[in-house]
Amino acid sequence: MAEITAALVKELREKTGAGMMDCKKALNETSGDLEGAIDWLRKKGLAAAAKKAGRVAAEGLVGVVTEGKKGAVLEVNSETDFVARNDKFQDFVANATKVVLTAGADIEQVKAAPYGNGKSVQDELTALIATIGENMNLRRGQVLEVGQGVIASYIHNAVAPGLGKIGVLVALESSGDEAKLQEIGKQIAMHIAAAQPQFLDTSSVDQDALNRERDVLTEQAKASGKPEEVIAKMVEGRLRKYYEEVVLLEQVFVIDGETRIKKVIENAAKEVGAPVAITGFARVVLGEGIEKEESDFAAEVAAQAGR
Repeated sequence: MAEITAALVKELREKTGAGMMDCKKALNETSGDLEGAIDWLRKKGLAAAAKKAGRVAAEGLVGVVTEGKKGAVLEVNSETDFVARNDKFQDFVANATKVVLTAGADIEQVKAAPYGNGKSVQDELTALIATIGENMNLRRGQVLEVGQGVIASYIHNAVAPGLGKIGVLVALESSGDEAKLQEIGKQIAMHIAAAQPQFLDTSSVDQDALNRERDVLTEQAKASGKPEEVIAKMVEGRLRKYYEEVVLLEQVFVIDGETRIKKVIENAAKEVGAPVAITGFARVVLGEGIEKEESDFAAEVAAQAGR
C-alpha cells in the first residue's frame, strides 16, 4: 500500500476538486492508487466539480455584511443567474461573507477558513458545485473597519437581505450619533453604487491613470491650435472635470444633484454632532471585468436536438 502523503492528497484534490477529507478517504479506500481514487470519487459524485471548473462563471451574487465597526463584501460567481435564486447558494454566499469578516479579504484564506460545519469554505463550495451542477467560485472580497463611527452598506438589485448584484460598503469615522451616521452612510453608499467612483480623494488618484489622462487631454487641447499657456489652462480645467467624474469627494451627490460629496460630509457633521470623515469605500459589481461567453441559443437547441 502506497503511503498516503499530504502531497498525494493535494494532487488528488487538484485533479478532482473534491474536499480534502474526501480525497483522504478515497486514497485509503484504494490503497493509495491515484487513478483508482479519482474513479472512486467520480462514482461517489464527489469529483463533479472538476469537470465544471473550466466553464465561465460570471453570474451569481454579491454578499454584504456588517457587524459592529466592521463590514465585508464578497463576490461569489456561478454560471447562470438561475443559481442566484437557489436557496442553498444564497445561504452559502451569506455564510461565506460572514467568514470574510474574520478571515480577511484574501480569497485563499477565506477558502481555507472553517465554514462552521466541520468543513472549510472551499470544501462546502465543492459540495455545492456537485449538488447544483454548475461551476462556482469565490472571486474577491473586501473588508472595511472603523475605530469609531459606522460601516454603512447598500445592496442593489437585492434578491434577499444582504445579497444582490452590486454591494457597497462605506466607512464613516465619527464620534457623532450612530443612527444618523447610518442614515447618511446609506445614502452615500447608494451614491457610490450609482456614480461608480474609483478613488476616495484627489490625493489617492492613481498617478499612472492621472498621467495617461493628462497626456490625452494635452493632445486634444493642442488640436485647438491655441498658445501653450492657454493649452496648459485648458488641460487643468479638464483635469478638474476628470476628478469630478472619478473621485468620490469631488462628485455631485446623485440624490440632490447639486451638492458635492465633500460638502455633504461637512453638513453631516452638524447633523450628527461631531466631525465626519469618509475613510474608505468598497464597490463590488457582479461579474465586472469577466469576459462572458457569447452563445447562440438557437444553435444550442439545434445541437441538442441533433444528438
